[in-house]
Amino acid sequence: MKTIQSRSPDFFLGATTPAGFKGYFEPLRREPGMQMLLIKSGPGCGKSTLMKHLAQAAEQQGQRIEKIHCASDPDSLDGVILPGQHRAIVDATAPHVVEPDAPGADEVVVSLYHTIDTEKLHQCTDEVKALFARNALLRSRAARYIASAGSLLLDSRRAEACSANFDKVRRYVKRLCTRVMPRTEGIGSEELRLLSAVTPKGEMFYQGTAQALADKFIVFRDDYGAVSRLLLELIRAEALTRGYHIITCPCAMHPEDKIDHILIPELKLAFLTDNCWHPVHLPSVQAVRCTRFLDRENLAAYRARLRFNERAAAELLEQASALMAQAKSCHDELETYYRAAVDFGKVDEAAAECMEMFGLK
Repeated sequence: MKTIQSRSPDFFLGATTPAGFKGYFEPLRREPGMQMLLIKSGPGCGKSTLMKHLAQAAEQQGQRIEKIHCASDPDSLDGVILPGQHRAIVDATAPHVVEPDAPGADEVVVSLYHTIDTEKLHQCTDEVKALFARNALLRSRAARYIASAGSLLLDSRRAEACSANFDKVRRYVKRLCTRVMPRTEGIGSEELRLLSAVTPKGEMFYQGTAQALADKFIVFRDDYGAVSRLLLELIRAEALTRGYHIITCPCAMHPEDKIDHILIPELKLAFLTDNCWHPVHLPSVQAVRCTRFLDRENLAAYRARLRFNERAAAELLEQASALMAQAKSCHDELETYYRAAVDFGKVDEAAAECMEMFGLK
C-alpha cells in the first residue's frame, strides 16, 4: 500500500472493484448546485494536462480544490472540483462516460476531438486498434484477479461477523457520537469520494486528504472489516441525523455495502479504517482496536482460514496491479500515436476557454 501525502485533497472517483468498474461521477453531478464541464477526447490529447493547469491556476488564486485521480494512472487527473464555485471539470470518456442531462445549463461539453488529425491517425489504424484491444484484455484480466481477492476478503468479513458483538458496537457508537458530534440545526448532506483504490502502483491510499481536512482522527483498527463496516454505517447515520455535511468514502473492494472512512470538515474530524490494505500512519490519533467487540476465542477457530484468505488476496491484488501496469504501458503507447496526430494549439485554445469559464484568466 502506497500512502500519499498532499496539501490539497486528493480522491479517486472511480476504481476497478470485484463487481467491475465503479464510478461516482453521477453522484458528483447530483451534488446541489454543481455545474460540470465534461471533457471528451482520445488518449494523450491533453485532457489531464488541461485539468492540471486549471488546478494550478485555482490554487494560485487561493481557491480550494479537490484533485480527482485516475485509478488506472494515478499521476493523471480524471477531474478537478472547485467546491467554492460548485463547479467541476471531469474526463467524461470511458470507462466513466458522462453524458449531459441538461446541456448548456448544468453541463458544458468540451470536445477535443476536433484537435485530432484523423487522416494522420488513420495511417496507424491497425496499430491503434490492436493496442486498444490489448489494453482491454489486460484490464479484464486484472478485474478477474480483483474479483477473486474480493471474494476472499468478503469471506473473512463474514467469518469475523460470526464472532462480533454488534449490540456492543451500537452502544459504543451512541456514546462516541454524543461526545464528538453535538447536534446542530442543519440538514445533513453527503458527498461520495474514494480515498483508496487498486492501481498500477499497488493499493494507494490518500492519507494526506484526511490530514488536509481534519486534525482529529478516530482510527478503527479492523483486520477483516465486519466490525468497522457497522461502526461506519452507524456513524454515517448519526452524522447526517445531527445535521453535518460529510464526505463518505466507500471501500474500494466492496463499495456497494462497506464504508472505509468518513470525513466531517466542519468538525475537522475524520473516522478512518486501518488495516493491512490501507494502513493509517498519523500522530495523535484515538485508536480503537475492533477486537474489543469480538469473541476472541470464537474467532480463533477461523484463524487458519483468515490467514489463508489474507495471503491469497494479497497475491491476487499484486497480480492485478502488475496487469494494470501492463495495461498502462499499452495506454502510454496509444498516447504516442494520438499525440503525433493532435494539434495542441487547438487544445490550448480550448484550455483558455475552460479557464475563462472558471474565472481563472
